[in-house]
Amino acid sequence: MTKFQDLGLSQATLKAVLKMGFEEATPIQAETIPLSLENKDLIGQAQTGTGKTAAFGIPLVEKIDTSMDAIQGIIIAPTRELAIQVSEELYKIGAGKRVRVLPIYGGQDISRQIRSLKKAPHIIVGTPGRVLDHINRKTMRLDTVNTVILDEADEMLNMGFIEDIESILASTPTERQTLLFSATMPGPIQRMAEKFMKDPQIVRVKTKEMTVPSIEQYYLEVMEKNKFDVLTRLLDIQSPELAIVFGRTKRRVDELSEALTLRGYTAEGIHGDLSQAKRLSVLRKFKEGTIDVLVATDVAARGLDISGVTHVYNFDIPQDPESYVHRIGRTGRAGKTGVALTFITPREKSYLAVVEKTTKRKMEKMKAPTLDEALEGQQKAVVEKIVQTIESNNLHYYKAAAQELLEENDASTVIAAVLKMLTKEPDTTPVKLTEEQLPQKRERKPQDRDRRRRDDSRGSYNADRNRKKAPVKPRTGEKRTGGKSKPRSFNH
Repeated sequence: MTKFQDLGLSQATLKAVLKMGFEEATPIQAETIPLSLENKDLIGQAQTGTGKTAAFGIPLVEKIDTSMDAIQGIIIAPTRELAIQVSEELYKIGAGKRVRVLPIYGGQDISRQIRSLKKAPHIIVGTPGRVLDHINRKTMRLDTVNTVILDEADEMLNMGFIEDIESILASTPTERQTLLFSATMPGPIQRMAEKFMKDPQIVRVKTKEMTVPSIEQYYLEVMEKNKFDVLTRLLDIQSPELAIVFGRTKRRVDELSEALTLRGYTAEGIHGDLSQAKRLSVLRKFKEGTIDVLVATDVAARGLDISGVTHVYNFDIPQDPESYVHRIGRTGRAGKTGVALTFITPREKSYLAVVEKTTKRKMEKMKAPTLDEALEGQQKAVVEKIVQTIESNNLHYYKAAAQELLEENDASTVIAAVLKMLTKEPDTTPVKLTEEQLPQKRERKPQDRDRRRRDDSRGSYNADRNRKKAPVKPRTGEKRTGGKSKPRSFNH
């Protein structure tokens, strides 16, 4: 394995990378970093989770001249979640050199972004629509850019952003370095590479199994009306450090988070109707451990990179096997093990078979726990805490009180009282959830996916390319749908 010390990095960058907990470079990092430091154009074919952000982020930070107050690198990402995630990682990598990184995406106040742009960031991480909007407004100039990085290019193709990306590339100097990362290489991506890149080096990382071997996968066959009680019993038995519960719709997420809170769990939900400030607040609390359970829709959870997630609960089975892979990929990261549990009703068995066929992995059937088993699970967790406290051997302040209790009561009664006091007994407070019907499965056409999954960065830029007429000044808050402008909306 290649160590970061062997890649010729500056002390400032190396120190920042090691502080992040990185020691050995992943295969894509080991191949990409030296080529990128030599200013070669590069195509990286790799899945999410292979370490590609650091693969392009480390050499980009290395080449930034912090004495120059100008944009020197720009990264284009398909979604605002990914843009935020990439900018956070670049901020950590560039901490030693004091590199200024600015995320630019739709849904955020544009006047605030303009003020931030005036502070001369070194690196921009943005979604295509909002970046192009700033270029057209002349609030951002890219003539000093020497490195352009396209992250998840195939996803941007699926979302209809190829023409926007070409416009952005045309706004940068011809003498620049271009790095393109994509899990797949469809024709339009290859053609764009031929047009905008110079003799690109190709780095391919062997595709792993669709699901990480370190994730234990189970399914539980449960009647719809019993699903919530089974979920809470599992939470009591398994005591996850951090858990994500996936629901099919925004309504489901709201109802689940409210019901979990009612039963005494610290839970909050995220979905597309929440403001960006609220979403970031919820995610921050989840990362800090202030809340134990995050309830999310598929779309809201895209781009999440949260370490320490031990359990994923698919309260509703996803219709799309790709969504299943994405969901369970939130756990089992950084070499750690994770657990994924999927609830299915009897009539959803056919969807389970589709998921298993796609992932080439059989899920193990798990028996739904009883109320007694949930109570037993809580007791075991309390006993473990007591044993850990005994082992810490810092009990001399409490021994006098313990002796008094033992003089008046037998030892087993005292211990039973402590267990009862510390055990969270299963809550049976009644809750009502609206039953969600599994959507009818139909073939997904490219235009359907384009319409459903466009990044909200499109909200700041409307370019009607279907009509042959002079360009119209874009109106903030609209997105492109064929040849018409419609208000932005989220339909999960």
